Amino acid sequence: MPHAPPLGALLSRFAAGSPLTCEPVDQGLLNRGYRLCTTRGRYFLKHHFDPDTADPAAIARQHRATQRLADLGVPVAPPLPGRDGRTVVVVGGSAYALHPWIDGRHRHGGQLGTAQCGRLGALLGAVHAGLERVMPARENHTGAHAAGTASRGAPDGAGPRAESADPGDTFALIDDLLDRVRSHQPAGPFDQLARHRLLERRALLEQHAGRRPPRGGSVGWVHGDFHPFNVLYKDDVPAAIVDWDRLGVQPRAEEAVRAAAIFFVRPTGTLDLPKVRAYARAYRRTTGATPSELAAAVHRVWWERLNDFWMLRWHYERGDTRADPQFPAASALAVWWTREYDAVCDAFTD
Repeated sequence: MPHAPPLGALLSRFAAGSPLTCEPVDQGLLNRGYRLCTTRGRYFLKHHFDPDTADPAAIARQHRATQRLADLGVPVAPPLPGRDGRTVVVVGGSAYALHPWIDGRHRHGGQLGTAQCGRLGALLGAVHAGLERVMPARENHTGAHAAGTASRGAPDGAGPRAESADPGDTFALIDDLLDRVRSHQPAGPFDQLARHRLLERRALLEQHAGRRPPRGGSVGWVHGDFHPFNVLYKDDVPAAIVDWDRLGVQPRAEEAVRAAAIFFVRPTGTLDLPKVRAYARAYRRTTGATPSELAAAVHRVWWERLNDFWMLRWHYERGDTRADPQFPAASALAVWWTREYDAVCDAFTD
């Protein structure tokens, strides 16, 4: 298999038996994962490949956080310790971790009923409240990854209380991307949609440039990548929150809004507002977040989306097309959100 992990060297560090099968797990934009069966059971082997998140000290911090959350009853899948008690194994300069295999499936917001949407909001609230308990402020934040736009796998995240996007920078980026679109020949449907959305977004930014928000609100430890591919369900119940690579210190309410914009976006680029409302009410009830905090977070995430072109940057700057299927709905959402701004804000704060 491509990029096959060094199973012999790895399993010798764990009391996990001898390998029987090892299959790549397709989902995920940044790191590599494998479904591993051995003579002692089934495991998820994670290769921390992304250079932004592969620091062993940062990975160990993530592992401590998940173990502490598990002790509080939050559904997570903490890694297994090696023979030396460490959960991070470095082989050939690459970092690996071994987790128990969790049977389950991913569920998008369209597959969740109203009560389940409330349960999802309460789950994220429990994560934030739990991290507040187990990751005290005095703990060293060095290496804690910025969440920012990372919840969509974006390469550029915003730091704690980061400045919001400067529309002047965004206009320059739009011009550069339009040049790249024009030079891509022969032009296909993706290029045509990209050009349409870039011109549309430039017009929206010209209209709303004066609404640039101030720095973010109350910060705390967040998961940083809370979306459907990182929540496993068994039947109708969340079985595990996985992929803690983006654990970091960020405005918490913004993660709640960002996650809802991923879970509850329809293929047409609109949000299912009744489900958002159930989710947000449960999140506020669990965390004690106020409607004004959520309103400010809605404004910042809306602005972030209005200035965000990471999918097009991956496509045209990197030649990486893995995020292309997400682009139609994500790009339409920014336009719809601008038009329905008051209704979206009301869904998060009512």
